[in-house]
Amino acid sequence: MPGYVILQINVTDAETYAEYGRRATPTLEPFGGEFVVGGEAKVREGTWPWPRLVVLRFPSIEKANEWYESDAYRPLIELRQKSADSNVVFVEGK
Repeated sequence: MPGYVILQINVTDAETYAEYGRRATPTLEPFGGEFVVGGEAKVREGTWPWPRLVVLRFPSIEKANEWYESDAYRPLIELRQKSADSNVVFVEGK
């Protein structure tokens, strides 16, 4: 069953966030991760706290957790947090 990582993001430092993106993307592949969605959210109903939405898919929620806790990605969390406000959730898919 696939696992998804969903991020709501409000970029506060575009240059640093771009560096985060360049460095974080290669960390996905060893865990079978891939981008499903990445871009500006267009709200049709209700409210959405921040303009950017990213969805990552992994083969399982366990692989998503392995990626997030990996030596390759863990140091990049601080870089993301320095360059953007974000909410990060993990959810199992079907």
